[in-house]
Amino acid sequence: MITVGVEQLAGQAVFAEMDAADLARLASAARPVAFPVGRRLFEEGCAADRFWIVQDGLVALDLHLPGRGTLIVETLGRGAIIGWSWLFPPYRWRFGAVATRPVQALEFDARLVRFIWARDPRLAHKLTLRFAEVVVDRLQATRMRLLDLYGDAAEVRWRA
Repeated sequence: MITVGVEQLAGQAVFAEMDAADLARLASAARPVAFPVGRRLFEEGCAADRFWIVQDGLVALDLHLPGRGTLIVETLGRGAIIGWSWLFPPYRWRFGAVATRPVQALEFDARLVRFIWARDPRLAHKLTLRFAEVVVDRLQATRMRLLDLYGDAAEVRWRA
């Protein structure tokens, strides 16, 4: 089995400026993976037991809409973190994901990462804040797409 080194993790934005001991523990939960075009990484509603950092390629996040089929919500590439449902009980994917270009990624065993975090609240706090930044960035990107879809901010009307 090919392992992931501390150097590989140190080069990822989410792990920037972390000490080598923390990176070594996280590296123990990671492995390199590849997905061909069309390969599903996960299905909406299934157990969220891993996450990925894309090294190369593209992944589309999608959502099944009854009567309308599958809608692509976002396409993510190099450096993107795929999946955060593993952070929140009941640990089920809220979207699906599929490779739209061949993907090289670092895959993390989320159960092992949660175990590592349970033993080190300092590390858990540090990385939770970093993953929260990813969530906020994605929400902001979604907001911008909605503005593109529905017009400028003055035209957007929210209903309770």
